[in-house]
Amino acid sequence: MMDDIAIKVNRVSKTFKIPHEKNSTLKQAALGVFRSKTYEEFNALKKISFDVKKGEFFGIIGRNGGGKSTILKMLAGIYVPDSGQIKVSGKLSPFLELGVGFNPELTARDNIFLGGVILGLTKKEVREKFDKIVEFSELREFIDMKLKNFSSGMQVRLAFSLAINVHAEILLMDEVLAVGDENFQKKCLEEFKKYKEDGKTVVLVSHDIGVIEKYCDRAMLLRNGEIQKIGKANDVVKEYQIQNTLDNLEEGDEISEPNTKEVKAKIAEVTNVEFFNDKGSKVSEINTGDNINIRVHFKLNQAIENLNFGLAIFSDNEEYYYGINSITDKINVKKYLDKNYFDVKFLSLPFNSSNYYVKVGIFGENDKIVYDFIDSLNTFKVKSLKQNAGLIDISYEWE
Repeated sequence: MMDDIAIKVNRVSKTFKIPHEKNSTLKQAALGVFRSKTYEEFNALKKISFDVKKGEFFGIIGRNGGGKSTILKMLAGIYVPDSGQIKVSGKLSPFLELGVGFNPELTARDNIFLGGVILGLTKKEVREKFDKIVEFSELREFIDMKLKNFSSGMQVRLAFSLAINVHAEILLMDEVLAVGDENFQKKCLEEFKKYKEDGKTVVLVSHDIGVIEKYCDRAMLLRNGEIQKIGKANDVVKEYQIQNTLDNLEEGDEISEPNTKEVKAKIAEVTNVEFFNDKGSKVSEINTGDNINIRVHFKLNQAIENLNFGLAIFSDNEEYYYGINSITDKINVKKYLDKNYFDVKFLSLPFNSSNYYVKVGIFGENDKIVYDFIDSLNTFKVKSLKQNAGLIDISYEWE
């Protein structure tokens, strides 16, 4: 239903004209007259279509030059489509790259008013929100300093603080966590949580796939101006990782695409994941503090040099808990090849009550050569005997 759609993009294209280098000599200038074009065309977006639902966190990922920032600027109205249509339902607040909407010759105070008006606020509304904006940015002592004297981290604090205090129905974010210290990044993530709880719509462009997986309901993968995949955030992130692996492989390397549904022989594959207790019995449930042995079965369809394994534990709500791999642990995996499985025993597992699953990877001499990567369908449950609200159960004493 259209009432549920916050953003609708229909067959949108955008082409930029990239000028040739300026003629550096009189001869080159004269010859340039006979050239048919003095520019190259770059197709940033090619007839892309997608919807963002109201109240949805929608991630956009992809390599540089894929069209991520271009589509975000088109949603913000900074760029106009060459063809196609964009419909936005609701008040929109964009947080794009540093400097957009700000004047470096003005003070931070003046830029708050300038940026606020650009985002659709009246001067009265900016005055009412001023203290809250400054408080969040933690820049009160610099409020009358010219923006050109701000570090990039200070600028991002100011811009983000303004963007979130517009209280728009739709928030556009471009690499907000790429700049700024750790504490400010945590504040940004807390605001994301509040936006989600309030049912706001957020479109987030980021290279941080962990943030995309954790906060986004759905995501879109762009490559060379075209949509490669739209779907659940973790599925799209996985496809992005596969493409990066393929792109990074040297010519002649063979690889099997993880989790592909195409029927073909893989070089190596994970076939099963099982869980055992100390007695060697299969289990699906343990108590906090118990040992657990995770057994990963695999199959090699041809010999592989420099084979390695990796394993990570996640909760059923996609929280990453712990991960290991044979490279950092300096494990010689040849001892596992004859029996076609390996065991990893976790001692006194401190996890609190929840359901957990593992992600398993088979890779080469580094993580750029991936032979298989799966989410295990088998899960195990941890029960805590204590009423703890935290993620893990840590031993402690009152003294």
